[in-house]
Amino acid sequence: MTDSGLILYELPGCPFCARVKVTLDELDLEYETKTVPSSHSQRTEVENVSGQTGVPVLVDEDNGVDGMAESDDIVAYLEETYGAA
Repeated sequence: MTDSGLILYELPGCPFCARVKVTLDELDLEYETKTVPSSHSQRTEVENVSGQTGVPVLVDEDNGVDGMAESDDIVAYLEETYGAA
C-alpha cells in the first residue's frame, strides 16, 4: 500500500489506463497498480470494488473514492483533487 492510498486497477496495453497513469505521473502522485486478468469473467476483485469489470478503476482511500471508473472522470478527478491550485 502506498502512503497516498491511490490504487489503479489496470490492464497492460489499455490506452485508457495509460492516459490515467500519465496524469498520475504528471501530478507526481504515488500510486499502486493492480493488474486485472484479461478475461472479464476473472476480474472479481475490480468488480467487487467498482461494480463493473472494465478498467481503469481508481480507488482513493484518503478521499473516500471506492471505485471510480471511466478514464475521463478519473483524470478530471485527479486534476481537480491533486492539481496545482
